[in-house]
Amino acid sequence: MSWRRWVLSLSAVALLLPMGLLRGAEEEEEGDSKSPPAAVSKEDQYFEMMRIFADTFEQVERNYVKEVDRRKLIEAALRGMMDELDPYSSYIGPEDLARFNVQVEQEFGGIGIQVAPDPRTHRLTVVSPLPGTPAYKAGVRAGDTIMEINGKSTEKMSVDDAVKILKGKTGEEVTIGVLHPGGAKEQLKMQRAIIHVATVQGDSYKSDDSWNFMLDPEKKVGYVRLSGFARNSARELKDALTDLKAQGMKALVLDLRFNPGGLLNVATEVADLFLEDGKIVSTKGRNTEERTVYARKPGTFTGFPMAILVNRFSASASEIVSAALQDHKRAVVIGERTWGKGSVQNVIDLESGKSALKLTTASYHRPSGKNIHRFPDAKETDEWGVLPDENFMVPFSEDDMRKYIEYRRQRDVLSKEGPPKSDFTDKQLAKAIDYVTEQLSSDGKTEATAKADSAKPPIEKTPEKSPESKDGEKKGPPASDKDKKEPEKNDAEKKSESSARENWRWLRSLPQKLVEFPIKAA
Repeated sequence: MSWRRWVLSLSAVALLLPMGLLRGAEEEEEGDSKSPPAAVSKEDQYFEMMRIFADTFEQVERNYVKEVDRRKLIEAALRGMMDELDPYSSYIGPEDLARFNVQVEQEFGGIGIQVAPDPRTHRLTVVSPLPGTPAYKAGVRAGDTIMEINGKSTEKMSVDDAVKILKGKTGEEVTIGVLHPGGAKEQLKMQRAIIHVATVQGDSYKSDDSWNFMLDPEKKVGYVRLSGFARNSARELKDALTDLKAQGMKALVLDLRFNPGGLLNVATEVADLFLEDGKIVSTKGRNTEERTVYARKPGTFTGFPMAILVNRFSASASEIVSAALQDHKRAVVIGERTWGKGSVQNVIDLESGKSALKLTTASYHRPSGKNIHRFPDAKETDEWGVLPDENFMVPFSEDDMRKYIEYRRQRDVLSKEGPPKSDFTDKQLAKAIDYVTEQLSSDGKTEATAKADSAKPPIEKTPEKSPESKDGEKKGPPASDKDKKEPEKNDAEKKSESSARENWRWLRSLPQKLVEFPIKAA
C-alpha cells in the first residue's frame, strides 16, 4: 500500500467518514439532476484537505532530491499545525517528552547539580550543588569545573550532552573529574538518586542547607519565592508557611517574578492557601462548560498583610494567583505588568503515551471578570495581564534586570560562607517590605485601607450551599481604587513592557532565556 493510500485511509477512519454515506450522497445527486448542487459537507472538506496532505507527503517521499525520514516529516507537519494555532500549543515528540515531564514533576534521576558553560572558558561549570543530593555529599562545590564524566573529557561537550550523561537510572555510579576553584583536581564518585528540584525557595540558604524564609527576624517579615507551579509546589508552600507561622510571622512577601506558570490545579491550590472564600478562577472552553473554582476556609493562612511581587515575565498560573488575591483585596501587587497569558493547555497522549499534544482548550478569567490574555495585536492601553496596584508600579530597566539575575544567582549558591555581599538593591522587594512594614506599624488597617474596603467592587462569593463557605466579612490589605484612571506610564515602563512582546513565541523557552547562559539541573 502506498503512503498516499495509507495516510488517506487513516484520515478517513479518524474523521469517521463511512464510505457508504459518501456513496449514498453521490447516488442521490445523480438521481435528481434538477436539484441544485449539494453543499459540500464539513466532513468532505476535511477529507479533501487530508487528500492534499497525502499527495504532498507522497511527492516529497518519492521525489525529493534526498531521501527523507518519514517520521521527521510527520512530526514537522504536526509542529507546523500547532504553530498555526497559538504560541502555547505544541507537539511534544518522544525525545522531548521526558524533558517536559521533568518540568511538570520537577523530579528526575541524577546527581543533583546545576550546571552551565563558563562564559569565559566555555567549560562545564557547577553553578551550585543541590542540598542533600549525591553530588553535594560527594564534595562537589559551586564553581567547580567538570573536566570529565565517566572518563570522557568535557572540553567540547555541550551542556545538553553532559546532562544526558549525568542523568539516568537511579543507583548507577557516576564518576566526575572536577577542578576546584583553588586549582586542586579531584575524582568524585557518586550514585544517581531521585532529585527533587524545589520550586519554593527563600532568600538564601541557612547553615543547615535549608532555605531561610524569614527575611526580617526582628519585624517577622516572611519571604517566599515560587519559581513554578509544579506537582508538589502547593505542598511545599504550605510547609514553608507553617514554618513561618511557627516562627511568629507577621507579614509575607510572595515573589512570583520570572515564574512562567505551570499546572492550573496547583495555581488554585496556592491561591486557596490565602483566601477563605470567593471565586479563584473560572475556565471556559469551546466544548466544555464553564468551570469555576472557589476558595475554602479550612487551611487558610490569614491574619497578616501580604504583598505579591510580579514582573513582565510572570505568566499564566502566576497571573491566576496574583489576580485572585488582588481582586479579593488579600494582597497588593507590586512590580511590573505581567505577561498576559489567559489560556489553559491540556496534555493529550499520542502513540500510547510515547508523544503528546499540548493543546489550548480553554481560557481562564479572574474573579473580577477582567481580561488577562494578551492577544498578538494588543496595545498598551488594552486590558490584559495583571497590573500592579496604584502607586506600586516599580519597573526594572534592562540593566536592572541583568543585575538582579546575577544578584539572585549568587544568593542561590549553596555555600558554607553564606551569600556574598552585594551593592545591588532590589527596589521591587524594598517596596514590598516598606508596604507590609507600614501595615504592621498601623496594625494592618490604615485610613486608605478603610476607604478601599468601602469602595470594594462586588466579587462572586462561594455559594451558600457550600458547607465550607466563609462566615463574616472578608478582611485584607489595601488595594487600588479600580474606578480611578490608571496613571500614565513613563518611558522606562513603556520600554520594559514593550521589550517583552518583541517575540510573541518567546515564552516557550523563557526559563532558559532569562539568563545570559543556560543553567540546567542534572
